[in-house]
Amino acid sequence: MRSRKEEILEILTKSHNKFTAKELADKLQIDRANVSRYLNELTKLGTDGIRLDEGFDGSKEAMLSYNPEGLAIELNMSNNVVYLENILSYEANEPFIYGCHNFYPQEGSALPYDFFVSCSQRFKRHGIKTAAFVTSQSAKGGPWDVNDGLPTLEMHRHLPLDLKARHMFATGLIDVVIIGNAYASDEELRSLAAIDRYKLSLGIVFVPQATKLEKKIVAYPKHFRRGDITASAIRSTMVRVKYANEPEPAHDNTKEFQRGDVVIGNDDFGKYKNELQIVLEPHSDPRKNLVGKIPPEELMLLDFIKPWTKFKFVPRN
Repeated sequence: MRSRKEEILEILTKSHNKFTAKELADKLQIDRANVSRYLNELTKLGTDGIRLDEGFDGSKEAMLSYNPEGLAIELNMSNNVVYLENILSYEANEPFIYGCHNFYPQEGSALPYDFFVSCSQRFKRHGIKTAAFVTSQSAKGGPWDVNDGLPTLEMHRHLPLDLKARHMFATGLIDVVIIGNAYASDEELRSLAAIDRYKLSLGIVFVPQATKLEKKIVAYPKHFRRGDITASAIRSTMVRVKYANEPEPAHDNTKEFQRGDVVIGNDDFGKYKNELQIVLEPHSDPRKNLVGKIPPEELMLLDFIKPWTKFKFVPRN
């Protein structure tokens, strides 16, 4: 005769694409009154936490957060309602309350950015650990028969994996980024592993005439935006001090610069020679050399470079 553990393990193993959450709960013989009875059994199966996709009444979630097994209680972040505040009002054990957004397999069904921000801010205001999903462009596996990728944000659906993660971290709203579908390629995983989540990174495609000195200035590891910001450009000024005595002949300096262009002051720019700038507003200035361009899909990251923000460049050619 099979043990209860073996029955649960078989049901959980076969659950993908088989049962709704309610059907699974019925098969596990779990209801809202006795869910806590099964936390110990789940712990024995190696479970670290449980996700409450729809949840209960606030009081039950708060009580569950004090479970003696120490399981994390993960809440659905993708509904901008007072659900979290209701749970916390019942004096929940906050270190064991987590938030995680949904993923959305259907093209066009994921969250718009503004709504994502509102939902996430609700959790961050309370210091709750947060998570969201990104989707691999190589992976084919997902939980449903429709699988157009598994992102949280619709704007992410067709973007490179590492860019989506960098964007999530840049918002300051997401602590953990999860790849929703299986399996990401080795190249995607390497690009993801190379991310410094604590410093914003920008891709750059160098123009053919970019000099060795200019590439060295771009590679400077301590770029930051000046605190007294300007609307026209992001200015990194310490490089002009470090390379003050290095010549910088003019090149690629006659056309109008566009948003995302990376420029460096040339020999005609006086004390601003070798200052690096990222263009925010189109303008012309022959005292600046065009050195490279931030890829179009990465321009959204410029909105997160605030006064004193630290950043770095990753060459794409």
